[in-house]
This record gives sequence, C-alpha cells and structure tokens, in this order.
Amino acid sequence: MDKSLLVVDDALIIRRQIVDAATEAGWNVIGETDDGLKAYEMYRELQPTAVTLDLIMPGHGGIEALERIRGEFPDARIVLVSALNQKEVLKRAFALGAADFVIKPFRPEALIETLEAAVAEAN
Repeated sequence: MDKSLLVVDDALIIRRQIVDAATEAGWNVIGETDDGLKAYEMYRELQPTAVTLDLIMPGHGGIEALERIRGEFPDARIVLVSALNQKEVLKRAFALGAADFVIKPFRPEALIETLEAAVAEAN
C-alpha cells in the first residue's frame, strides 16, 4: 500500500523533521503547508493516507483544520503533532476525530509508529 502524507506545521524545522522521518520510513510526502485552511484545501485535492497536524498555527489553526477535514472526510487519519499538551484542547481534538497525538519534541521512531498505527486502525 502506498502511504502518502500531508505535513501541516507552521515551523519549517518541524516540517523538515517530519518529512525526513516519514520519507526514511517509506512514506510519500505529497504536500506540506503552514496553514490550517490550506491544509483542508490540500487534503481535498490530494487525499493522503494520513496527515500530521500542528494544533497552534497563525491564521487557521489545527482544530479548525481537523474539524473541516473530518467534517467532509470522516475516514481521514489525522495525527496531531504539537507542543501544546492541554487536556481540554486534546479532548476536543479527539472528539472531532483525531487519530492520535505526538508531543513535540518527538522521537522520529515514535512519530512513525503512531502514523503506522493510525493507518492500520483504519484498515
């Protein structure tokens, strides 16, 4: 199965870390952006296997992107990757359908394991 990934984070260095880890693990990174609205638009166009999504970004944040993507694509596999570890925000994100959560800073292996598990659960 071709594993495609959309990477969404406002920090370029984090996007690079995710892209490098995913590529090394055999994922095809088909897009990346630093904005939640653009993430939704890219998801509609590309329909990746999974998405890594930061919660806090300027403009449209991760919660808004999660809500829009899952609202239209209820099977979307979205893994949150964020330094924000607030119980109420995470509770809302999981209620909206987030597959899992990885806290920054992360070990590349932990991120890949989480992505693989999120995709496996969908199948």
